[in-house]
Amino acid sequence: MKRAGKEFVGDQGELYLVEQQPGEEAPYERLLGDAMAGDGSLFTREDAVEAAWAAVDHVLKTHSRVRPYKPGTWGPRDADALIAAAGGWHNPG
Repeated sequence: MKRAGKEFVGDQGELYLVEQQPGEEAPYERLLGDAMAGDGSLFTREDAVEAAWAAVDHVLKTHSRVRPYKPGTWGPRDADALIAAAGGWHNPG
């Protein structure tokens, strides 16, 4: 976990799986408070966001569209063609 302060230095710590410790800020309370105070240390820098979009944007523009299918099924029938050369898909249900 990140040490308190501006430096990005971490320490090992025990994970507590509880909603909130007494006296602690609610989830996002610190994040929103830091944003309103102009502290961007918990936010991704603009150049990193742009680099991530450069990778994702290519996929979004060149990949085929999503084919919707009914909930509870094993996917669209078009997906069967993807595995046909390997013997097809056996629906276990």
